[in-house]
Amino acid sequence: MNDQLILAIDQGTTNTKAIALDASGKIVAQASVPMLVSYPQPGWAEQSAYEIWHSVQQVIAQTLTKLSGPIAAVAISNQRETIVVWDAVTGKPVGPAIVWQCRRSADRCAALRAAGHTDLVVARTGLTLDPLFPAAKLAWLLDQTPEARAKAERGDLRAGTVDSWLLWNLTGGAVHATDHSNASRTQLYDTLTLAWSEELGKLFGVPVGILPQVLPSDSRFGEVAAGVSALPAGIPIHALLGDSHAALYGHGVRASGMAKATYGTGSSLMTLTGKRAVSQHGLSGTIAWSTRDGGIVYALEGNISVSGQAAAFMAELLGLEGAEQLSELAGSVGDTNGCVFVPALVGLGAPYWRADARGVITGLSLGTKRAHLARAALEAIAFQVADVLNAMMADLGSPVSMLSVDGGASRNDSLMQLQADLTNCTLIRGAAAEVSAIGAAMLAASGAGWGEIPRLGEIHEFHPRMPAHDRAVAMDRWRRALSQALHDTSGSTELQP
Repeated sequence: MNDQLILAIDQGTTNTKAIALDASGKIVAQASVPMLVSYPQPGWAEQSAYEIWHSVQQVIAQTLTKLSGPIAAVAISNQRETIVVWDAVTGKPVGPAIVWQCRRSADRCAALRAAGHTDLVVARTGLTLDPLFPAAKLAWLLDQTPEARAKAERGDLRAGTVDSWLLWNLTGGAVHATDHSNASRTQLYDTLTLAWSEELGKLFGVPVGILPQVLPSDSRFGEVAAGVSALPAGIPIHALLGDSHAALYGHGVRASGMAKATYGTGSSLMTLTGKRAVSQHGLSGTIAWSTRDGGIVYALEGNISVSGQAAAFMAELLGLEGAEQLSELAGSVGDTNGCVFVPALVGLGAPYWRADARGVITGLSLGTKRAHLARAALEAIAFQVADVLNAMMADLGSPVSMLSVDGGASRNDSLMQLQADLTNCTLIRGAAAEVSAIGAAMLAASGAGWGEIPRLGEIHEFHPRMPAHDRAVAMDRWRRALSQALHDTSGSTELQP
């Protein structure tokens, strides 16, 4: 086992990555390719399912060229809530992969809310009725794609989140499966009975027979087929895990009392709850992961639709080359000169769940400079995370004193210090920015009988140092800006989820 490696694939919204991890926890090789997201209409977001699979083939090939040791197992972490539908015989997608950010199903969700179905959906799944989740998007695909619904009713189609699509392709179409973490995000899976819900399928208009088999996250899901990638045939696929869940596992969180925040295109905050939880403060009850020996592990999560993407958006708006230039510009000023940016660019997720919200910039004056707007974009990330963490502590009924962070924006020291200040919480940042792939590899190693792989690298801590009065003033300014973003045609500015 000493020379064997785990190959972990992390298929994200903006990048597909692969790492090879040895038994000591050391990353011995890695690769990354960018992903394109298309926005065909305002509020819509989609990707090519072909390109998702092709990107995985690319990073596998690139990683293997850097290796000398054998691959013992494959692990997958994936962008969640992105849905793919494909032909059961040919394996060809019947439409685009509808991305988690997409709001095309907003009207369907609104109609279900108006009909009084919210309580049922929350009770069964822990998830609120919002376009983020795949059920309504899957129904849209079946209705809008010619002959798709008839084919689905005949059992001629397969549907699943990105992990299922990748597993199908890696096994040459032999396996149609997913794990509990990804199933729990579909809004079609009853997280209490641990089964696809016929009741929810009928409610959303989705025949549940096209959905994958649900297995523990550390299962042996199948073997790599010959000729589908640069991998030799027969290598076991030993873990599937949603990316946010994989990050939580990679941070070493195994019990309640600690939370993690992943800063990606959007952001996810998650904490373990010990038992199944239904939020009263705008968060999602979910399954963190499952194991063959330990059963189901539950969690609370808050999903922020636009966080790191807010920096990319503002960088483009200001004519900058990217987030690094934005960070440099933001660092040239000590404050925003009163500006607040609310990046409700695809509505607002947790804890507000307002698909109709739109982005705003408040506090503009003749003294406003580009640097103030740049700083406001970074602060917007920290404000949103603070809102979710406050909701999380309200649900838990106890404080969260430590927040473990990962993702690209977590490398920004100024942002992380601001985050510690606004949450009044100690932040812990590990050496690796991308923890999802590491977490999936750790779970696969455990499932393959390797035991626990240690976390390596230096740990950096950020401690809160902002006076309580200044924190209150900053949060009040943010909430006043939020009121404008949430102002609907009825004149409501209610901030409670």
